[in-house]
Amino acid sequence: MYQKILIATDGSALSRKATISGLELAALTGASIVVLKVVPRYPVSYFEGGVALSVNNVADVEKQWAEAAMAVVDKVKDAAEAEGIKAKALTVSSDFTAEAIINAAKKHKCDLIVMASHGRRGMKRLLMGSETLHVLTHSHVPVLVLR
Repeated sequence: MYQKILIATDGSALSRKATISGLELAALTGASIVVLKVVPRYPVSYFEGGVALSVNNVADVEKQWAEAAMAVVDKVKDAAEAEGIKAKALTVSSDFTAEAIINAAKKHKCDLIVMASHGRRGMKRLLMGSETLHVLTHSHVPVLVLR
């Protein structure tokens, strides 16, 4: 059925539930997984919503975010391998989360994307957007959304 499943996570409790379902599906189908966390870039100007920091400080913050992201995906990878599932941990630095997920699925030849939806409605959805909706509407790979 599925050969390679991309599991996108942001490390949240809801995302962890989706990750567990993705691992269970991989175990049932004999698929390998690619677990992905997209790390945002630090806003570098006041107009982007960031505090003006020196280049070195921005690099330090981005390094901390990357290390925290790697810890999240490594934990999922370790859990997968403990269950006998072949797994690859991956982090990508991008301001465009949905595009990064779609591109990673394409690059790693995944035949399913598993991710959570936070189910934002109304003004929050308008202001914050929906990465899940963007992936659903733009991906050529099937997407399993869990809540």
